[in-house]
Amino acid sequence: MFAHLERKHQPLAPLSVFFRRVGWHVLLTVAIVVVSLTIGTLGYHHFGAIGWVDGLLNAAMILTGMGPVDKMESTEGKLFATFYALYSGVAFLTMTAVILTPVYHRFLHHFHLETEDNPKRSRS
Repeated sequence: MFAHLERKHQPLAPLSVFFRRVGWHVLLTVAIVVVSLTIGTLGYHHFGAIGWVDGLLNAAMILTGMGPVDKMESTEGKLFATFYALYSGVAFLTMTAVILTPVYHRFLHHFHLETEDNPKRSRS
């Protein structure tokens, strides 16, 4: 599914390969969002005893860092909200890393190839 990133001694991948790689990373990020929203919606509905749409709203607001909409009254709801908020922070960082990986790799690989073309000068 995912193409391996080229090694430092390999040439820079063509733009078509790069854009395909970006597309796969975007799809992976969307999948992480969908799974995260599903977990949050199910958890808020079950543990928070709120409706499906309100559960989705709470999950989306927590996942984006905006904060909860509905206050959890039960201990189970509060515990779920706590762990979902912690999970959401990690998920956000993961999604950011996944979507930026091909861009960072191409940027760093490009500069690595430039330094190989221009050997370091000896310092006096």
